Amino acid sequence: MAAVRRPVLLGLRDAAVRGRPTGPGAWTASKLGGLPDALPAVAAPRPVCERCRQPLALVVQVYCPLEGSPFHRLLHVFACPRPRCGSGGARSWRVFRSQCLQVRENEALDAQQENGLAAEDWCEGADDWGGDGEEASPPQPTLDFGNDSNSAKDTDWTAQLQDLHLQDAVPGAAPPAPPGEGVALPSVVPQFLPYYICVVDEDDYRGFVSLDHAHSLLREYQQREGIDVEQLLSQSLPSDGDEKYEKTIIKSGDKIFYKFMKRIAVCQEQILRYSWSGEPLFLTCPTSEASEPPACSHCGVRRTFEFQLMPALVSMLRNANLGFSVEFGTILIYTCEKSCWPQNHQTPMEEFCIIQEDPDELLFK
Repeated sequence: MAAVRRPVLLGLRDAAVRGRPTGPGAWTASKLGGLPDALPAVAAPRPVCERCRQPLALVVQVYCPLEGSPFHRLLHVFACPRPRCGSGGARSWRVFRSQCLQVRENEALDAQQENGLAAEDWCEGADDWGGDGEEASPPQPTLDFGNDSNSAKDTDWTAQLQDLHLQDAVPGAAPPAPPGEGVALPSVVPQFLPYYICVVDEDDYRGFVSLDHAHSLLREYQQREGIDVEQLLSQSLPSDGDEKYEKTIIKSGDKIFYKFMKRIAVCQEQILRYSWSGEPLFLTCPTSEASEPPACSHCGVRRTFEFQLMPALVSMLRNANLGFSVEFGTILIYTCEKSCWPQNHQTPMEEFCIIQEDPDELLFK
């Protein structure tokens, strides 16, 4: 029986976030950088780096409620921007999931609809499911990143890219975090310049694929690694998503790398790929944790792949003047398949991520 192909949604950098939005308009929006927004009755995560014990910077915030679920749902990904921790692996990255019942937020939902932020269903057929402690089928995503690609304004993106920088939050601006291991109460939190994330469907790009850029980068890779890229380039870009390679003498790691490069060639500016319970796009040979990630630390249910951060995001997470940067190839995010949430729970739940380093750090610079 053929596997069901999950839709893939691409996150793109959109307009800059002006000021500090509040209310539903803040926590129903997906963004990169800034400070984490909190759901009603749930504290915003304020994690610290396990290496240097300093506050982590928010990399992305993703609003992603699941179809059939009664919960608002927010995911936060953090990383340490300090040079000595930038390549510190999993100890320098942390992921948190927050939820709150929609039925308790009728007023917030009304405000959300008035502001044009109504949810958009991207997957159908999910069964109803309950809270923690109830038997239920795994939810399906009905994503609304809080931003539509059509909402992007006419902006000089080149000028904005030049303005990207890290800034420190005003002391005391961050609300107190809940007590717990690995959580600090910092007065100053490192902060990337915030931008909204808009969403497009990867399938909408498949008819406009140009591999010229990918081929150029791969030829540079060939010169440094001594692999036969021309043999790889003889393979055509598949239209059905099922990659098939002829037998070659090329190492499996190089095949994985080329598959990654071909897939992202359809939309090189993607900073995030979302495919709940779908297949991650590996940059290097996956470890055993990628196929069997640790189970949910609360309910014990297996974790499933939800989204990944892409190389184009790296250039937005740097500041030479401050000496801050975040380096990675791709970050794979795995969350509780049941998306469990105990009754009256008020603190974010930590999830799991896998860091894959760039096999050739010069490629995406």
